[in-house]
Amino acid sequence: MVAKVLGVQRSTLFGWLARYRRGGWDALDAHKRGGRPLKLTVQMQEWIYDTVTMKDPQQMKFTCALWTGSMAKELIGRQFGIRLSKASVYRVLHQLDLSPRRPLWRAFQKNPERVEKWMKEEYPRIRDLAKKQKAGIFFGDETEVLPDFNSDKISASRDKALTTPSTEAPFAYNMISATDPRGAMRFMLVDDEVSGEIFVEFLERLIKDWPRFIFLIVDGRTLYKSAVVSRFVATVEGKLRLFRLPPYSP
Repeated sequence: MVAKVLGVQRSTLFGWLARYRRGGWDALDAHKRGGRPLKLTVQMQEWIYDTVTMKDPQQMKFTCALWTGSMAKELIGRQFGIRLSKASVYRVLHQLDLSPRRPLWRAFQKNPERVEKWMKEEYPRIRDLAKKQKAGIFFGDETEVLPDFNSDKISASRDKALTTPSTEAPFAYNMISATDPRGAMRFMLVDDEVSGEIFVEFLERLIKDWPRFIFLIVDGRTLYKSAVVSRFVATVEGKLRLFRLPPYSP
């Protein structure tokens, strides 16, 4: 699509992308090009990209079903008779935007259509109602806060041992918070697991010094629907109203 809009061949576009990722905008300057020629031509890179993104490795006579850098190296040697170091292969893959990425986890129970409907229909209604009643909108949630510091590898001298401060008695806090669309946050830390009674305590604190009506949007956790929470909300009519997000939509 991009190549069509620009009126160039796909191979030309791949060449531009490779030069940009290798040297930034200066590499695209026609007057500044030069240096050691690439072992892989633009057409070769295009073939590698199409093969890795559109074919299963098993189709290329590999036993593994997922691509690796070593397999890409073997594939290049087999197809073009060019031997590259593993570092060079990874550099080529990076230039083609084929770097490994961490997947984003999504709950399978999540309903994208319902989430989109909430964003386009329900939330605008909540926002308009809040404006009409001069209410403040907050998004509420709770989480566990741990003191542990988990680090990956750290650069340091080989002859110097690395230590990380720790405690023999691990502890954790639970935090309940409410944040408005502008980023203002109210929060409360508790030692115990968050229950309906503790959430009610948080709600009491939340509305105590807030001069206006509060619309609090929460997820579908059972404790937010508990009888003790419902009774409390009913007793403070005119100060607080709860709204709920679609399932699995934090």
